[in-house]
Amino acid sequence: MIVETALGRVGFDDAGRGLPILLLHGFPHDRTLWEAQLAAPPAGARLIAPDLPGFGESASVAVPSLDHWADCVAATLDALGIERAVIGGLSMGGYLAFALWRRHPQRVQGLVLADTRAGADSAEGQAKRVAMQAQALKDGPAAIAEAMLPGMVGKTTRAERPRAVEFLDAMMRRASVAAIHDALEAMRTRADSAPTLPTITVPTLVICGDEDALTPVKESEAMYAAIPDAQLAVIPGAGHASCVEHPAAFNAVLSGWVQARFP
Repeated sequence: MIVETALGRVGFDDAGRGLPILLLHGFPHDRTLWEAQLAAPPAGARLIAPDLPGFGESASVAVPSLDHWADCVAATLDALGIERAVIGGLSMGGYLAFALWRRHPQRVQGLVLADTRAGADSAEGQAKRVAMQAQALKDGPAAIAEAMLPGMVGKTTRAERPRAVEFLDAMMRRASVAAIHDALEAMRTRADSAPTLPTITVPTLVICGDEDALTPVKESEAMYAAIPDAQLAVIPGAGHASCVEHPAAFNAVLSGWVQARFP
């Protein structure tokens, strides 16, 4: 589906009825990252998965910053007639969820932070993003997919779930060079969200695969410890893309949390 917002066109999928839960994908994904969640929304919940700017069917934006993207998310909620929602994000989507909390806290009913981290990029991390921008411009999305896939999934998924690996590889190869470049810039220049954690006053679910090499469990443990009303769930046998690698476990954790915190 497509919705026109005050800040541009947004492609999205929508499943279920009830509590709105907006799911923000990672890098360099699109909204199909949440396919397994949309197929089985928690009872009493409405899952909405948009493409972030430049990915999938969403229009690109002139300002490649997570703060501006947060305004785009708020505009999407406006266009859908949603005043408040639980905001869920995986990896880059988690960075965006933090930005949304800082800029539009009145729109956030709860947070789901999956396989993400609060800290900003180090100088080394920023340099790697600049190098990846150059690689994308030179060699295209396929080169980025090849570079990222080993860290995107855990060892169990690589050994036992080839369809999940293929699914993620195909998704990353669909991303445009422009979207990859802008997302890398938005992540490279993002604010440090560690000081934000103690300010979060809504129920928060922190999820991480126990084989996540890109944002290891210790990152999730640090967020859980710093957020006043948080729950931590570690999914065995999953890596960075836990919602794809072990969807049944991810869905069970999400459903249980929704039923407990938003009955």
